[in-house]
Amino acid sequence: MDVTIIAVMVAYLIGLYIIGYWSYKKALKAPNFILEYFTASRELTGLVLALTTVTAYLSAGSFIGGPGTAYRLGYGWVLLAMTQLPTMWLTLGLIGKKIAIVARKAKAVTLVDILRVRYENNRLVTLIGAVAITLFMIAAITAQAIGGATIYEAATGLRYEIGLTIFFLTVIIYTTIGGYRAVAYTDILQGIVMIVGSTSIVVASIINAGGLENITRSLMNTNVGYVSPYGVGGGLNPLWVSSYFVLVGIGVVGLPYVSVKALTYKDSKSLHNAMIIGTIASAAMLLLMHLAGVFAAYYIPGLKRGDLAIPQLAITITHPVIAGMVLAAALSAILTTVDSQLILAASAVVKDIYMNYVNPRASEKSVKMLSFATTLVIGILSLLFSYKPPDLLVWINLYAIGGLESAFLVPLVLGLYWSKGNKYGAVASMLVGLASYIALYARYGTNVYNLHPVVYSIGFALVTYIVVSLITPKPSEDVRKLFF
Repeated sequence: MDVTIIAVMVAYLIGLYIIGYWSYKKALKAPNFILEYFTASRELTGLVLALTTVTAYLSAGSFIGGPGTAYRLGYGWVLLAMTQLPTMWLTLGLIGKKIAIVARKAKAVTLVDILRVRYENNRLVTLIGAVAITLFMIAAITAQAIGGATIYEAATGLRYEIGLTIFFLTVIIYTTIGGYRAVAYTDILQGIVMIVGSTSIVVASIINAGGLENITRSLMNTNVGYVSPYGVGGGLNPLWVSSYFVLVGIGVVGLPYVSVKALTYKDSKSLHNAMIIGTIASAAMLLLMHLAGVFAAYYIPGLKRGDLAIPQLAITITHPVIAGMVLAAALSAILTTVDSQLILAASAVVKDIYMNYVNPRASEKSVKMLSFATTLVIGILSLLFSYKPPDLLVWINLYAIGGLESAFLVPLVLGLYWSKGNKYGAVASMLVGLASYIALYARYGTNVYNLHPVVYSIGFALVTYIVVSLITPKPSEDVRKLFF
């Protein structure tokens, strides 16, 4: 393996450790450790907010798993991937301003904190939310770790297990010591790397092939499905593809590790700038990386694992420095999601459960130690689940995303905008959403009568929330004043 590729990746990792140490020093000096560790003291500017939100969502699924599926199915999967385009605008625009205002008034630090205050300190809402976050975060982190190890394997020739260990050590160390500030500011570095890497590999692919037309004609001659909106094999029917707009478009508003970013911005100007910058950045990276997955089918057909498409394409057609950047970009997409997921899972255990119900008077020292320990334990659990990877990690990643959306989307959005919603409706909605999603996914997989199961589970959760809220007592006057 070319030493230049490894050198580029090592330099990039060193940069992450430096930012992590700087964030650690900031956390030690902060007057409020919890606020600093879990929200960076609500100081994020527009650029930082944009990149940390985009990179939290554009994960291994967007840089490894998604392009790996495009490698197999063709341009039709690129169209499906672009249903994510309005994600940033919806997330920050729909809930960003209101959730931040309420969080400051209620001194809320986490998304579950917001739900706890909105639903009158109901323990079931808090516990269901915290448990759902922790369990699905372990599944999601596992998917990201698989992608990270795949990149190490392709770039260095190291065994998958060794790459997996290196990956976890990196992300756990800088996230654990630096908290949310380390997450946010490493995301700036990683966002830049992701943009440069995704642009470089697509440009190199088109130039080396003598133009986009040559790639497309060759793929069409191999299998016309590559250029069909229905994909190779014809499995991408319009109704099923449209349902992905719910999963990776509208539904993302309900992803705790994405929506929680709205608690951290500095002012309204920062929020508005983040919406514009984030939408442009995410659109570019989504399009470029999924196109690269299709281009890989032209250059390196016959890969047994689609998840190897991007690493192998980078190594095959680009200069070692560019290959290192591309691999670092894919690794960035993974690290930026895992660090957000780790800090969210830690906050669910420490803030939402321990500080609310186990030991409300916990000392700052014990909170610090528990925060560090929780992050470490969740990381280790995810590591253990990652040693036997599935063929395409995109599916486990999408499973975790759907589960979180089924639990949180309805009680979060309606809780912010419908004054009649109450704690009974929230509890029932979360339980119905989770149970129906898990049951449908277990029985039918990703296709339930030509729709993704998340469409049904969110629909069931919505109806349950409205019906139960209407037939049970209204929220208290205090809640109505705070939120409406």
